[in-house]
Amino acid sequence: MAEYKHGEMDIKVQTETFNGFVKFVVWTVAVILVVLLFLAVFAS
Repeated sequence: MAEYKHGEMDIKVQTETFNGFVKFVVWTVAVILVVLLFLAVFAS
């Protein structure tokens, strides 16, 4: 088994995946808020 050395692993893919997930969540929450606002204003 290879020796583990902290900080030497390439985490570029994991970082990009996490950033994409955060962007997806932010956009999803924004869309939900817009829909809720629309319903609050135009609900009869």
